[in-house]
Amino acid sequence: MRRAGAGRPRTEALDPSVVPALKALVDPETRGDPESPLRWTTKSARNLSDALTQAGHVISPDTVERLLNEDGYSLQGNAKTVEGKQHPDRNGQFRHINALVTAFQAAGDPVISVDTKKKELVGNYKNGGKEQRPKGTPERVEVHDFKGELGRAVPYGVYDLTANAGWVNVGTDADTGQFAVESIRRWWNKIGKAAYPGAGRLLITADSGGSNGSRLRLWKVELARLATELGLEISVSHLPPGTSKWNRIEHRLFAQISMNWRGRPLTSHEVIIETISATTTKTGLTVRAELDTGTYEKGIKISDKEMNELEQRSIRRDAFHGEWNYTLLPVLRTTHPASPN
Repeated sequence: MRRAGAGRPRTEALDPSVVPALKALVDPETRGDPESPLRWTTKSARNLSDALTQAGHVISPDTVERLLNEDGYSLQGNAKTVEGKQHPDRNGQFRHINALVTAFQAAGDPVISVDTKKKELVGNYKNGGKEQRPKGTPERVEVHDFKGELGRAVPYGVYDLTANAGWVNVGTDADTGQFAVESIRRWWNKIGKAAYPGAGRLLITADSGGSNGSRLRLWKVELARLATELGLEISVSHLPPGTSKWNRIEHRLFAQISMNWRGRPLTSHEVIIETISATTTKTGLTVRAELDTGTYEKGIKISDKEMNELEQRSIRRDAFHGEWNYTLLPVLRTTHPASPN
């Protein structure tokens, strides 16, 4: 039973200079300081303790942790927030997209956000995350993540902003402009047409790169065909370059799917389909998924002549950044007389 204040003095009481020395080591600026003893070393409690001891301060790793916690430090990973150089009209494009989305929703017209989720190996491979299992019985998976007989799954998502509903077309081939538009076609035929009867237009928000990129000719050609096939005006607004993480589908759909299959090997396409379809949230998200075993040729070239004809016939570009904001118009089909053969 010690009196208050009795017992061994704390390290910082015996050595008042140890706290300033510790703060100097953990200061973010010291990472690039050529004079810092921890320039190329992880700033763990043990490494900090060793560096302080070498400088004449006797201190244990546990004491280092205590002092850091008392000073408001904690273990933290990297945060992806630095978007790099941004387009000067970045915010203007976001305002433009928001205005379009608001107008379409007010008119009762469909608005979807589209993108390709990360490709996944199909087989008994490790999947990030953890799930509850009996103690000492982890799921056994392959040591090496080499593509096997089942190949990869290519999930292309369509997220309905108004209905808070997702559709995922799980491909087994290449992620091309044809595949992207086919995914939208399947969503419309399976869900969109019934959800928006009589709609005459559709708004798509998409990234500026990938299979639905703003500069991809095949994407526009296939969308023009879809517009004519469905009799819809298909408007597209691309997010500015470098801002793909702001796409609604990333947070509203893909993040939820990733959490739902965490720690679970994606051993077959059926497992992928069923796991995606079982994804829900407390805010009412529903998801449907379908397997697409079609083949999609890579490297299809659209000639300048074909693109110029498409521009004149089917594309109406907005006054504000027409390269990001444009509408594919349905073209009236002409009926040709039957062949005498």
